[in-house]
Amino acid sequence: MKRVMVTYRVKADQAEENERLIKQVFKQLLRQLPEGIQYSVYKQSDGVSFVHIAAFEDKAADHLFTELPAFKDFRAAIKDRCEEQPVTVHVEELGAYY
Repeated sequence: MKRVMVTYRVKADQAEENERLIKQVFKQLLRQLPEGIQYSVYKQSDGVSFVHIAAFEDKAADHLFTELPAFKDFRAAIKDRCEEQPVTVHVEELGAYY
């Protein structure tokens, strides 16, 4: 399973738009209910720093996610919204409790 964490900081005047676009991704995921995808997004206490954590069961799930129209909309102007550009790291889950 592929797991990634993406961190970035948006410009203060872009935080609301960034949140709106993130919510659109979740709305589309909830409509389509694709399998093999785990996705969560967190806003840090400064209100402008975000952390995305995604896990994909296989390449097909990864591809399905990146091809979602709402995710494409989110990514379209991310560089313009950011104060600090996104940094993606691959992570390995050592444990989880839900």
